[in-house]
Amino acid sequence: MSRLSPTELTAFLQEPHLCRLGCVDEGGYPYVVPCWFHYADGGFYLVPRARSAWASYLQQDPRVFLCIDAENGRRVLVKGKAQLLEAPNLGGRWLASAREMALRYQGQAGLQYLETTSKEPRWLFFVAPEQMLSSRGGWAKRYKHSDWLM
Repeated sequence: MSRLSPTELTAFLQEPHLCRLGCVDEGGYPYVVPCWFHYADGGFYLVPRARSAWASYLQQDPRVFLCIDAENGRRVLVKGKAQLLEAPNLGGRWLASAREMALRYQGQAGLQYLETTSKEPRWLFFVAPEQMLSSRGGWAKRYKHSDWLM
């Protein structure tokens, strides 16, 4: 199991893979939600809707863990803190990231979706990775049972 090269990592993060964002809810429990992301500036832009529960959780506790994976086993795992860039608003900086995400995830239909929902306020968060691990998939030697027996 080997890591993605920097070029492979950037290419992988430009593909339309869902991100699973893990955070902590108001009761201290893990909360995981799938979301779109925009990878730029060395981190991850997230654009939740104004009433998204996880946006308020990020305000209370900015610690996050992101899992971005593909069916072939490639994956990127990110530990970091979410920085609030914009509270819910209309037409703020979030719109550029949302446009990029809509196009990447759904093509022209995504742009139409964004146009019809652009009057709904959204947040803008940025996750700067404290730790980022990647994998091409497969089994690492340390996980192989046969190696334990030797």
